[in-house]
Amino acid sequence: MNEFLWVVFPYICLTTFIVGHYWRYRYDKFGWTTRSSQLYENTLLRIGSPLFHFGIIGVFFGHVVGLGVPKSWTEAVGVSEGLYHFMAVSLGAAAGAATIVGMAILIYRRRTTGPVFSSTTRMDKVMYLFLAAVIVLGLSNTVVANIFGHYDYREGVSIWFRGLFRFDIHPDLMAEAPLTFQLHGLVAMALFALWPFTRLVHVFSAPVGYLTRPYIVYRSREDKLGSHAPRRGWERMK
Repeated sequence: MNEFLWVVFPYICLTTFIVGHYWRYRYDKFGWTTRSSQLYENTLLRIGSPLFHFGIIGVFFGHVVGLGVPKSWTEAVGVSEGLYHFMAVSLGAAAGAATIVGMAILIYRRRTTGPVFSSTTRMDKVMYLFLAAVIVLGLSNTVVANIFGHYDYREGVSIWFRGLFRFDIHPDLMAEAPLTFQLHGLVAMALFALWPFTRLVHVFSAPVGYLTRPYIVYRSREDKLGSHAPRRGWERMK
């Protein structure tokens, strides 16, 4: 069972993540969008969207450091274990809280605004469920494990995660991790598998073309056009 949960299942999800994005981009380019609902409601969106997106960016970079950077590297540049955990708790908790609050506002908006709710698909609901579970489990692990627990995920989960990309798997490390860390890892992998088939694909839609496209010129309509003032009513077309 450990081999399946921490070796087979992650590779199935990561393969689906890669192949699914290729398939989606190849055969569903017009569906590669967030299906924006800003026209239906803007007040809650202006509050919830920045909170969620800036929070999730902080969560992402926290995972890059926590999972992708070995413990020996941070110690080599002078970051002590105490300083690292202080930053992980303070910054991680702030980013996680902003993400949860922003998501709660967006879900409330989607549920209470008729046109927005009508445009919500079943896959959107599944995506929100998995995304919320991943964020809540991750935040609880960040706060509880660093303050009340004694489990060092950098000696367990991080090594297992980096091993997935080096094909140097250590399923025993995840088997020994606390249950909340195991659930966080499994739900996160399942979210990766769902990712290509949801609106989350917009993460990879960087507006690079904006850097090279020509300027758009806007001209105001003045009261006086040409050499004479406009008359009231329709003017004859020449």
